[in-house]
Amino acid sequence: MKLSLALLAAAASGASAFTATGGSGRVATQLYDRQPIMAGNWKMNPATEADALNLANGFCALLNEMEETCAVDDHEGCTEVVLFPPFPFISKVMDIVQPNGISLGAQQVYYEDKGAFTGSVAASMVKSVGCEYVLCGHSERRTLFSDSDVNINSKVKKVLEFGMKPILCIGETQEEYDLGITQEVCAMQVSKDLAGVSKADMKNVVIAYEPVWAIGTGLVCDADSANEVHKYIRTVLAKMYDDEVAQEMRIQYGGSVTPESVDGLMAKSDVDGCLVGGASLFADKFARIVNFKS
Repeated sequence: MKLSLALLAAAASGASAFTATGGSGRVATQLYDRQPIMAGNWKMNPATEADALNLANGFCALLNEMEETCAVDDHEGCTEVVLFPPFPFISKVMDIVQPNGISLGAQQVYYEDKGAFTGSVAASMVKSVGCEYVLCGHSERRTLFSDSDVNINSKVKKVLEFGMKPILCIGETQEEYDLGITQEVCAMQVSKDLAGVSKADMKNVVIAYEPVWAIGTGLVCDADSANEVHKYIRTVLAKMYDDEVAQEMRIQYGGSVTPESVDGLMAKSDVDGCLVGGASLFADKFARIVNFKS
C-alpha cells in the first residue's frame, strides 16, 4: 500500500519527543472513496531548528521501513499525510521530507497580501516556500488570538486564491458541549467560514472537527460521537452546496489523538483522517497513527 504524506508542523513537549523509537509495520489503510488524510500540527514546537530536523529525520526513517511512499494527490486510496512546522523551520524540514513524498503546510496566514502588518505572514510567502496546505480557524487562533469567523473566512478564500488547500478547523468549547449545542456551533462555523467559497473550490477544502475540550487535555471524544458530528457536518454542507460536495468532503477528527485511539476513529464511516497535535512530536507515535489499522 502506498502512502502519500503532506507534513504540518506545530505543537509539542520535551526532548524525548524528538527521538524516533520503535519500529513500524506496513501501511494498512482502508480504501475509502475519500482519500484518508493525516496531519501533524507541531504548534510552537520544537524549541530549536536542530530538534525540528531531528524530528523530521526520525519520522522519515520510520516511513522508509514501509513498502513505498507516494507524492501528495498522486494516488487515490492511499493515505495523505501533512506536517505543519513553525514558520522558521519550513524550508529545511522540506528539504528532508520532500524526497519521501511528504509535503508541508503553514499553521496560519493573514488575509492581506502585503503591508504594515508586523508579525503577520502572507499566503504568497508560504506558497513561495512550497507550502500546500494552511490551517484556518484552529481553536488556539480563535481563542488566544481572537480570530473571528469573518477573518477565518477571509483567510480560507485567500488560501484558495493562491492555489493552496485550507484545513478549516471547527468545534465546540466545553461550555457549548455541556449545553448540548455541538451541532449548532459546528453549523454556524461551517456556514460563516465557507461563505462565498464556490462549489468548484470545495474540492480543495478539508474540514477538521476538533472539540476544543479534547485538545491537549487528554479528554477524548469517543469514536461514535465524533462520527455522528462528522455526519451532521455533511448535512450542513449538503444544504450549503449539494450531496456531492457533502460526500466528497474529507473530514478529520482532532483532539488528543493517540496510537491507541486512532484505529477506532479510522474504522468509522465518516472519519477520513486525523489532525494530530502532541503525538506528532514523537516520530514513533505519529508513524503509528499514519500507519493506522482498519
